[in-house]
Amino acid sequence: MNIASLAPLAVVLPILGAALTFVLIRHSRAQRVVSITLLSLTLLLECVLLASVWNGGTAAVNIGGWLPPWGIVMVVDQFSSLMLVVSSSVSLAVLVYATGQGMADGDQDAPLSVFHPTYLILVAGVSNAFLSGDLFNLYVGFEILLTASYVLMTLGGTGPRIRAGVTYVVVSVVSSVLFLIAIAMIYGATGTINMADLAIKLAELDPGTRTLLHVMLLVAFGIKAAVFPLSFWLPDSYPTAPAPVTAVFAGLLTKVGVYAIVRTETLLFPGDTLNTPLMIAALLTMVVGILGALAQSDIKRLLSFTLVSHIGYMVFGLAMSSVAGLGAAVFYVAHHITIQTSLFLVTGLIERRGGSSSMDRVAGLAKLSPVLGLLFFVPAMNLAGIPPFSGFLGKLGLMQAGVQLGTPLAYALIIGGVLTSLLTLLAVARVWNRAFWRKPSDAEHPDPVLLAAPGDADTGTRHGRKNVILLPRTMVGSTMALVLLGVGLTVFAGPIFKVADQSAEDMLDRTSYIQAVLGDNAPVPAIALPDSEAPGPEAPGSGARESLEPVLSGGSK
Repeated sequence: MNIASLAPLAVVLPILGAALTFVLIRHSRAQRVVSITLLSLTLLLECVLLASVWNGGTAAVNIGGWLPPWGIVMVVDQFSSLMLVVSSSVSLAVLVYATGQGMADGDQDAPLSVFHPTYLILVAGVSNAFLSGDLFNLYVGFEILLTASYVLMTLGGTGPRIRAGVTYVVVSVVSSVLFLIAIAMIYGATGTINMADLAIKLAELDPGTRTLLHVMLLVAFGIKAAVFPLSFWLPDSYPTAPAPVTAVFAGLLTKVGVYAIVRTETLLFPGDTLNTPLMIAALLTMVVGILGALAQSDIKRLLSFTLVSHIGYMVFGLAMSSVAGLGAAVFYVAHHITIQTSLFLVTGLIERRGGSSSMDRVAGLAKLSPVLGLLFFVPAMNLAGIPPFSGFLGKLGLMQAGVQLGTPLAYALIIGGVLTSLLTLLAVARVWNRAFWRKPSDAEHPDPVLLAAPGDADTGTRHGRKNVILLPRTMVGSTMALVLLGVGLTVFAGPIFKVADQSAEDMLDRTSYIQAVLGDNAPVPAIALPDSEAPGPEAPGSGARESLEPVLSGGSK
C-alpha cells in the first residue's frame, strides 16, 4: 500500500476527534484524553508521510475515485509534509498547555468545553490547506480554520475579545471574498481550479489577464499572511485572545497564508515579474513590523509586531526565486512556527506568574522563577538570530542567497534583514531587562505575588479565583517541550535544510508536482525567467547552500 494514500487521515482524524469531544462535552477528562490521543496519532501519521515522500517523492491522492482535474486531489510533497509535522507538533504542545491551564483554573464546564472540538476543527482546516491540490479545496481549508478561529478568539465573551473578534472576522471575510472572486475568475479564464492543471493552462493566458489573477491571489493571501501593508489587523486581534489561542494563531494561521503564497508563486506563477514588488513588501514588512514592536510596553503586542516583522524574511526568500532563497525560507517558516508559538506560551506563563503581560507592571521574574526566565531566554535569543540557534542559520541562508542574487534590491533587503535582527534583539532585551531583571518593587502597581518570597509564590488569585496554581507542571512541561523542539531545529539543522532545499528544488522545477497529479505524460511548461534571474548550468542557489554547509556541520565538510 502506498503510504501517501493515508494523507486524508491527517484531516479526518482531527474531525473525528472534534465529533467525539463534542459528544463528550460534559465530560472534560474524556475530552482531554480523546483530543490529545487523536492529535498524537495525527502527528505520528504525518511523520510517516514525511518519511515516505522524502524517500519516494511527491504523491497525489484522488478523493472518491474522481481523476484530476475534475475531482478533489490531495498532494503530499516534502514542503507540505514538513509543514504538517511542524504544525501538528506545535498544535499538540499548545493543546497540552491549554489542558493544563483548564485543569488548574477549574474550567471544566460549558461553554469552555467547546474549546476541544473547535481546536481540533482548526487543526483539520490547517491540514486540509497544506494538502490541498486545488484552489477551491484550499479555500475550504481556510474557511474551516477561520470559522474555528472565530470561536476560539472570543472564548470567554469579554468586551476586548469581542471587539478584536469583530475586526478579525471582517478582515478575514474580506480576504476570503477576494480569494473566492479570484477562484471564479481563474475558473472562467481556464476552466479548471486544479493547481497542477492551472500550472499548464495559466501559461497560455494573455499576460494582462494572468497578472490580474496573480495580483488578486497575492492580495487575498497577503492579508492572511499579514504582509505589509495588509498586516494592520493582526496586532490588535491576537493579543486579546486566551494565551493558548494566541499562541496557536501566531504560530500557524499566518504561516498558512505564507504557505499559500509560496505554493501559488512557485507552481502557478513561476518567474513572474512581481518578484520586485514582493521584495519591496518584504523589506517594509520587516522594518515597519519591528519598529512597531519597539514602541510596545505589552509583551503580547510586542510579539505580535515581531510576528509581522519576521514574515518579511519568508517573503524575501520566496521573491529571490532560487533554490537557496526558497530553501532558506522553508527552513525559516518551520523555525518561526516553533519559536513564535513558544514565546506566546511563555508570555501566558508570565501573565499567570506576574499578574500581567505589561512590562510596566511585571518585574523580578528571573529570581521569582528561574525556570520561567530560561524558557523565555532561549526562544527569545533564537528569534533574534543569535548564533548558533536556528534563527541565525535561517537568516544566514537568506543573506547568502541575497548576496548570490546580487541586485541592489537584494542588498537592501540584506541590510534590512540585519537591521531587523538587531532591533529584534533590542526588543526582547527590553522584555528581559524590565520583566526579569528589575526588582519587583520597581514595577508600577506590582501584583502581590511579585513581592512575595519565591517559596510563597506558588499560588495566587487569578480571574477571581483564589489559591490558583500559577505555574502548573503541565503548562510548564508543554512549553519546555516546545522550547526544546526549537533547540532541536538547531541540532538537526543539516537534515532539515536538506528537506527544505529538496522541497525548494522540486517546487521551482514543478515537474514532480504536475506529473504526480496529472500523470507522467503531463507537459511541464517552461518557466520564462527574466535574464537577471535565469539559472545557469547549476541549480540556482547551489553555491550559497554549499557555503552554508560548514556552519551546519560544525565547521567541517
